[in-house]
Amino acid sequence: MGLLAPTVAILLGLILYPFFYAIWLAFSDKTIGNPGQFVGFRNFAYVIAWPQFSAAVTNTVVFTVCAVAIKFVLGMAVALVLNQQIRGRNFFRAFLLLPWVMPAFVVYLVWRWLYDPLAGLINYALMDLGIIGGPIAFLSDRSTAMASVIVAHAWRNFPFYAISFLAGMQTISQELYDSAQVDGASRVQQFRHITLPSLYHIIGVVLLLTTIQTANAFEPVYLLTGGGPSDATMVYTMLVYVMGMVNLRLGEAAAVATLFLPLLIGGVLIVTIMLQRKANA
Repeated sequence: MGLLAPTVAILLGLILYPFFYAIWLAFSDKTIGNPGQFVGFRNFAYVIAWPQFSAAVTNTVVFTVCAVAIKFVLGMAVALVLNQQIRGRNFFRAFLLLPWVMPAFVVYLVWRWLYDPLAGLINYALMDLGIIGGPIAFLSDRSTAMASVIVAHAWRNFPFYAISFLAGMQTISQELYDSAQVDGASRVQQFRHITLPSLYHIIGVVLLLTTIQTANAFEPVYLLTGGGPSDATMVYTMLVYVMGMVNLRLGEAAAVATLFLPLLIGGVLIVTIMLQRKANA
């Protein structure tokens, strides 16, 4: 029992105490400098009626679903390429990790410059190619802001998908592919009937972890748009930051986070159940 004491203390100190303290904050009117009093469900009623909350729910779902889908497709495509016998394969495998290991602050500031309507490389390239007639304010236009943030986030994080899938592909026996070729199976059929089924468990773990990570992403929105323009990219993490750190209303900020907790748990359960059923099919 004594050997378990340090582990129990760490769990209590680092996980359970902050979790339940955040729950208590959600039911209080605590602000900076004010100890706070119990107010019941008043914070939740106020937050749900706030227009920014509904916008944050929609934006978080859109951001999470689109970003995870893009990262999955890019990661799988790159893993399939790097799993082939190509020249410089080891170099490209190492180079692939560059976006993922770079500090998020640096990555998103670079993307902010790339999106700049006056000095950004993307606008210069598009205009030189004759695709657009004038610069586009990617981060200042409601129609392009969310897509721009998703692209930047997906570029930084898809290497994790690629490396994970590539590691799984390395464990698949080459004899399976050789037998499929003898039977006349095409590359698409080999991918569908050999590669994907062999990666189901890895796909499940990767999607589970990255769905949580993407839904809780803060840096891309904060550094690129700050939640604007006009709340077009206001995800729930940004809303918590505005309420808690800018407006100093900790109780309402904790209420937002608490309201999103069942949504995140539900999303994770859906992903887990779908993948489990697919793996057992």
